[in-house]
Amino acid sequence: MSVQTYKPLYSAREAAEILLMNVNSVYELMNTGKLPYLILGKRKIRGTDLEHFIESYPVEKAGDPA
Repeated sequence: MSVQTYKPLYSAREAAEILLMNVNSVYELMNTGKLPYLILGKRKIRGTDLEHFIESYPVEKAGDPA
């Protein structure tokens, strides 16, 4: 799989595929305010918000205490 440019909007299912998690976890992130979304018929996640979420997520480094 190659890295692709982000689309303007994603469904929760599409975001789950990108984040490699199940769709219920994406809804939990949205419900807790950790992942912003728009309501356009159904909940949609802006590509810029998804990118910001990924970029700002804490990264663990080898040797860091768990």
